[in-house]
Amino acid sequence: MSIIMKYKNRITALSFVLILAGIIFGNADMEAARNAALVTATVLASIPIGMKAFQSLRMKAFSIELLVIIAVVGALYIQEYMESSVVTFLFLFGAYLEARTLEKTRSSLKNLLDMAPQEAMVLRNGEGVVVSVDDITEGDTIMIRSGGKVAVDGTILSGEASINEAAITGESVPVIKGKGDKLFSGSLLDHGYVEMTAEKVGEDTTFSKIIELVEEAQEAKSKAARFLDKFAQIYTPGVVVLSVLVYFITQNLHIAITFLVVACPGALVIGAPVSNVAGIGNGAKNGVLVKGGEVMDRLSKVDTLVFDKTGTLTKGKPEVSGIRTFQEISEEELLRLTATVENASEHHLGQTIVKEAKARNIEVSGDLENLLVEKGRGITAKLHEKVIAIGNRKLMEEHGIEIERAAEKEAVRGEKQGNTVVFTAVDGVISGLFLIRDQIREDAFSSLKELRASGIRQIIMLTGDNRHTAELVARELELDEYHAELLPKDKLDFVEKLKKEGKVVLMAGDGINDAPAIATADIGLAMGDGGTDVALETADLVLLGDNFRQLTHAYSLAKATVRNMKQNIWFAVGVVALLLAGVLSGRIHLAEGMFIHEASVILVILNAMRLVKYRRKNLVAESEKNLENLMDIKVSS
Repeated sequence: MSIIMKYKNRITALSFVLILAGIIFGNADMEAARNAALVTATVLASIPIGMKAFQSLRMKAFSIELLVIIAVVGALYIQEYMESSVVTFLFLFGAYLEARTLEKTRSSLKNLLDMAPQEAMVLRNGEGVVVSVDDITEGDTIMIRSGGKVAVDGTILSGEASINEAAITGESVPVIKGKGDKLFSGSLLDHGYVEMTAEKVGEDTTFSKIIELVEEAQEAKSKAARFLDKFAQIYTPGVVVLSVLVYFITQNLHIAITFLVVACPGALVIGAPVSNVAGIGNGAKNGVLVKGGEVMDRLSKVDTLVFDKTGTLTKGKPEVSGIRTFQEISEEELLRLTATVENASEHHLGQTIVKEAKARNIEVSGDLENLLVEKGRGITAKLHEKVIAIGNRKLMEEHGIEIERAAEKEAVRGEKQGNTVVFTAVDGVISGLFLIRDQIREDAFSSLKELRASGIRQIIMLTGDNRHTAELVARELELDEYHAELLPKDKLDFVEKLKKEGKVVLMAGDGINDAPAIATADIGLAMGDGGTDVALETADLVLLGDNFRQLTHAYSLAKATVRNMKQNIWFAVGVVALLLAGVLSGRIHLAEGMFIHEASVILVILNAMRLVKYRRKNLVAESEKNLENLMDIKVSS
């Protein structure tokens, strides 16, 4: 079997040569030689087709190959050697063209695989040694020079460089990275020099996971594809029965065999999968991971967007904009106590405080006892015999800690200026607060406006932040609704409520605290910072470039993919209907029918290939341009 398939292209070429020889012998009135050449071409080309048909029968499935073999046997029986040879050749040649064309639709995945680094320079015994990526272990120090590829995920130990992360994020503009910054496998160092420590190697790297997810997504089928698979299992034996009926009605075996061949649902069966493969490949090339055809289908129907605020609508890179102290504690001591406890937390606000402490060269180490992270509220711990509580008003209220008038006044003032407030209590008394500010993403407003123009009806923000900050963000981005001071459970309940109202909901968050709501939504979206583990694993849709332009691209790509799929299905159905009508009216013969059938398959694939180079249209910009043109016409008239 494997040998036959290995030489299938040569068999196809040889059958074509034999057909040409048969035509030449026929024109020279050498009938015996003509028939021998055509029968040999038919038998040769029928071998790979028959083997696939036999395999399908063993799996109790009726394949297109089985229909072709039945038709070829019939053609040989009625001595239509030219048609039998042409049908088998066209089928093999069509399969060859399909394979070549499908290869191009998977080009984005192939490009990803080609980008995968094969070796790296590792520091061993004080010297740089080039080793295979498979030999790199966690903790190794890797040296990367200009033009070099990042082989594994890790953190820069020293140096600074311009990094092109297009393979990961889809963004071609390089970013400057230095000590302490993260590097991801597959990135390219444009210029500079860095040394990094390996933290994730082999299949654990972000790049490897992206390739794995794209492969899985391209194999995953949409509802339409699954329906067509089931339909083919019923349709194929149905065609055999109908061709028998055609024979009994017409008493013409030639028409019955032709009916059998042209009714093959090749273009119909391949129409949906090839669109999904091309669409998902386009997404991967542009830093958008769509996890399968089913996700693509649901994404195209989304009418309600729900966003977390921090790290989603905002940049997720907050900074401490102010510190207020009470109870005669110094600012440095407050920062030391708070940062030491927050150092044990992964929450972005806590890490902002830790970053501020380190910037001031304040030590943030200490033995913590009774550490407790309370999601949506804050963190508590015992440090040097002091009970430290850090978090929002809800945490203070639950621990019976009173927020005195002076502290509340400072907090409200900071919130009205767009800050998030984090309170710190020592031994049950508010000792200070931190004002933390995060900037709204530059592309958020224009992208949300474009999403509305593309079909989104409602945009809502759900945040655990205070209502003052939430109101500022909602007003600036012109959101339909906002709900503040929510816990993860509140967000989950809100998403469930929207779904019960009949909305198709996309929930976007950081993939950690918002995981329950993301999992509940029709589409869970993670705006991954370079593709975090949680983002890659929990969400249906991951924006690796971490920007809103990719969301507008993903949404319009989903609509284009579903539209392309429907075009393919209707085209395939139309071609089969026209062919069958032509056969029954006597206008289409076996070889012609097979040629048109194979051509329809190729056209379906070529239509899907348009998605590989798909680029979204900026509907907002287009409408504004049309309005300007209209105003110009009015002025001139």
